[in-house]
Amino acid sequence: MPSPADDSRMTDLDIDLVLVSVDGSEESHEAVDYAIAVAAEYGASVHALYVLDEDVVRAIDHGVVDESDVADDTEAFTDSVARRAEAAGVSHSNSIAYGFSTTVKTVHPGSVVLDTAEELESDFIVVPREPVSGDPGEVLGKAAEYVLLYASQPVLSV
Repeated sequence: MPSPADDSRMTDLDIDLVLVSVDGSEESHEAVDYAIAVAAEYGASVHALYVLDEDVVRAIDHGVVDESDVADDTEAFTDSVARRAEAAGVSHSNSIAYGFSTTVKTVHPGSVVLDTAEELESDFIVVPREPVSGDPGEVLGKAAEYVLLYASQPVLSV
């Protein structure tokens, strides 16, 4: 019996950009490792989307937290992504997004990931599958199922 790799009906994926959603959690670090591995395999680049949770967004909106301080706090994580991508020979970029809106009901972590994937024309998405523990910053546990259900790109949930 021929192996699936021998089946002429199967085609290889054409991946130029892998989007990985992160929130600074340990699960995010693991997702980054998978995203870099996929990108390296397909000669693609990686974009790390740091998604801010509801508590942080509300604190910024109410002036309790300065947005530049939040950006500084996420820099250590994105620097880690950059170092690991460079070590693997993968080009990389990153951005930060509010995973919640105080004015638009339809903005939530899952929609932010999918909107960013569309904007960047991402070919593949990696999302951390986190337990919803209620810890601040672990916003992507709520988003993974939504992304898995509605993404038009292939999704790897780790």
